[in-house]
Amino acid sequence: MTHTTSDAAARSGQLSREERRVLAGTLVGTTIEWYDFFIYAQAAGVVLAPLFLAPVAKDNAGLAQVLSFATIGISFLFRPLGAIVAGHLGDRLGRKKMLVFTLILMGLSTSLIGILPTYAQAGIAAPVLLILLRVIQGFSAGGEWGGAALMAVEHAPRGRRGYFGAYPQIGVPIGMILATFTLWLLTAVMGPAFGEWGWRIPVLLSIVLIVVGYLIRRAVEESPVFTQMLERRKESSAPLGQLFRYNLKEVVLTAVIFIANNAAGYLLIAYFSTYAAKTLKMDQATVLLATTLASFGWLGFTLWGGALSDRLGRIRTFQIGYGFLAIWAVPMWFLIDTKNIVWYFVALFVMTLGLGLSYGPQSALYAEMFPAKVRYSGVSIGYALGAILGGAFAPMIAEMLMNEFKASWTIGVYIAIAAVVSFIGVCLVKETKGADLHVAEAHAEYAQEQGPAN
Repeated sequence: MTHTTSDAAARSGQLSREERRVLAGTLVGTTIEWYDFFIYAQAAGVVLAPLFLAPVAKDNAGLAQVLSFATIGISFLFRPLGAIVAGHLGDRLGRKKMLVFTLILMGLSTSLIGILPTYAQAGIAAPVLLILLRVIQGFSAGGEWGGAALMAVEHAPRGRRGYFGAYPQIGVPIGMILATFTLWLLTAVMGPAFGEWGWRIPVLLSIVLIVVGYLIRRAVEESPVFTQMLERRKESSAPLGQLFRYNLKEVVLTAVIFIANNAAGYLLIAYFSTYAAKTLKMDQATVLLATTLASFGWLGFTLWGGALSDRLGRIRTFQIGYGFLAIWAVPMWFLIDTKNIVWYFVALFVMTLGLGLSYGPQSALYAEMFPAKVRYSGVSIGYALGAILGGAFAPMIAEMLMNEFKASWTIGVYIAIAAVVSFIGVCLVKETKGADLHVAEAHAEYAQEQGPAN
C-alpha cells in the first residue's frame, strides 16, 4: 500500500482491506492487553488486600488498601524497561513482531495471577509472586502501546492519522468496559463467593482472548514506514543512542503531556468504584455497572478526539481536552458524594469528555514528533515515563489524600494540577499535523525548529 494510494482511498471515504485489518489488529490487541491490566487494577481495589496482604489487612485495613493500590504502581516502574527493549527491537526488527511478543507476555503473566495461591495458602510467597507477575505485566505494557500506535498511524493516509491512531487508544476504554462488565456480572451472580475465588475467573478468561488477538495480529502486514526504513538502513545505525542524543526533548515532552490523562484515567479504572463501594457504602454491583456505562463515553470521545485532531490539529484538541478536565476535576466529586448512582454516572461520563479529547490524538501526535528510525523507542519510552508520573500511583495518592484530609475534592485538586502541567507541556510542542512519516529525514527540520535536545 503506497502513500499515494492510501490518500486517494481516504478522499473516497473508503478503507482498504489491509487498513481495516490493521485497525482491527491494533484495536483487538490493545483491548486484550488492557482488559488484563484493568482486571487486576479493579481487583486490587476490591479483593486482593485481604487475600494477599492478610496480616496487614487484619491490623490496618486502610493501610492494606493503600498497599494493594501500590502494587498497581509497581508494574509501572518497569514500563520504561519494556519500552526500551521493545522499542529498540521494534525499531530494528519491526512493529509486528513486538506486538505479537508483548501480547503473549501479557497474557501469560495475567493467567498465572489467576492461579496464584493466597497468603493463607502460601504465606509471604503469595504477595512476592504477585508482585513478580505484576512486574512482567508492566514490562509487557511498556512495549505494547508504542507498537500498536505506530502500526495504526504509519498505515494511515496523511489526513486521517488522528482517526487511525485513535483505534489503539479506544482499546483502553473497551478493555475497561469488558473488565468492569465482567466483574459486575460475576459480583452480581456469585455474591460473597466472588471475593473468595470468583475473581480468578475473569483473569483466566484472558487465555481465550490472547489466542484470538494472536491470530488477528499475525495477519497484519508490517508497517510500510518500517519497510521503507529497512531499505534505507545502514548496518552501523544505533537507534536508541540516537534517540537520547537528538530527541531527548521530545521524549520529555511526550511524558509530560501524558501525565494528567493517565492519572485521571487510572482513577476511573481503579479508584472511583472502590471509593463509591467502600467509602460511600454504595451497592458494589450497581457501581460497577454505572462505571461500565460511563466508560462508553471514554470510548466515543476518544475516537472523536482522534478524528477532531485531523481537522483542528493535535495541539488544539489536546488543549481543549485538558482545559475541560482541569475545570471538571473538582466539581465532579460533589456529584459523586451525593451517593446517588445517577449523579455518580454523570460525574464519570462528563469527565470522559476531557479524557477522550486528550487521548484520541495521542498516537498521531507522538508518531509525528519522532523520526522513523527511533520512533518506536521514542513514543514507547515517553509513554511509559508519562504513565509512571501520571497513573502509576494515582489510586494510591487518591487514597492517601482521603485518609489525610477526609475530603474527596482534594483528589480533584490533584487531577486539576496535573491537567495544568500537561496543558503547558502540549503548548510547548509545535503543531505536527501533516508531518511526512515516510521520509525519516523530514523530521530533522522539525527537531531543529523545536530547539536543541538538551
